[in-house]
Amino acid sequence: MAQRWHQQQAEIFTLARQARLSPNHIQANLDQVASLSACPTRQAIVYYFAPPPQHGEIDSRLENFLAAIQTDALPKRFIYISTSGVYGDCGGGWVTETSPLKPSTGRSKRRLAAEQTLRHWAKQHHVASVILRVGGIYGPGKLPLQRLQQGMTILSRHVAPVSNRIHADDLARICQAAVNAPNQHNIYNICDNHASSMSDYFIRVAEHAGLPAPSEVGWQQAETALSPTMLSYLRESRRMDNSKMLNELQVTLTYPDLESGLKACFKSSTPA
Repeated sequence: MAQRWHQQQAEIFTLARQARLSPNHIQANLDQVASLSACPTRQAIVYYFAPPPQHGEIDSRLENFLAAIQTDALPKRFIYISTSGVYGDCGGGWVTETSPLKPSTGRSKRRLAAEQTLRHWAKQHHVASVILRVGGIYGPGKLPLQRLQQGMTILSRHVAPVSNRIHADDLARICQAAVNAPNQHNIYNICDNHASSMSDYFIRVAEHAGLPAPSEVGWQQAETALSPTMLSYLRESRRMDNSKMLNELQVTLTYPDLESGLKACFKSSTPA
C-alpha cells in the first residue's frame, strides 16, 4: 500500500511496533495507548491492518487506536481490513455483505467486535468508514513453501470444504480503490472470482514450486494429524459473492483465479 501511494506522490505515514515501514515511520505499540499520541490522523486516509489480540472478546488494540484520535484530528476515511470469518460456517453456500454474521472462532468474534466498534465510532464522529472482509491472502512471500518442503499433511481434496482467496497485489489495489467507495459507511467482500478449497491451494502451490504433493488424509485422520488452527479453518465453508466489490469499487482483478495468481508468483523465480 505504501508503495502504491508513494507512486502517486502521496505523503505516507506508517505505524508499527518494530519494523520501519517508511521514511515517515512512527514506532508505537497498539497495546499501549500512550505510545499512539503522535499519529497524524487529521484529514488522513487511515488503513488499519493490525490483527486483534490473541485472546478476549474485543479488539482492545483498535479501541486504543480510536481512543488516541483527538476530535480535532479526525481522519477523512477509515479503512479496516477484516476477515471473511465473521460469516462463520455457511455450508459452502454463497454469502453477500448482508448475510447473517455468525463467527464461530475466537479470532473471528474479535474481528466482528472490531467491525462494530469502528462503525459505532465512525458514525459518532461523522467519519467515513469502509470494512473489507478479506478471504485468504496469498502472493510472493505469502506461500506455504516451507511447510510443503517439510512434508505437510492436508485434508483430502475430495472432502475439503470450499474457501476463498485474493492475491496480495489485487488486495493492495482494492484497498486503494476503497478511498473512493460510495456512501459514508460500506462493507465489501474481498476475494477473486473463483472459490476452491484450501487443499486445492496447497496442491497447486506444490505443483508450481516443483515440490512433492502433500499427503492427503480423511476427516478422521485429520482430527489428529492437523493443528487445531487448521482444523478451525476447515470446519468453515462459504462462497463469497464479490460482485459489490467489482461494481462499486470498479476493480478489475489482475489475478481473477488461483492459477493466474500462482503463475505470476513463480514467474519471477523461473530461470530465463
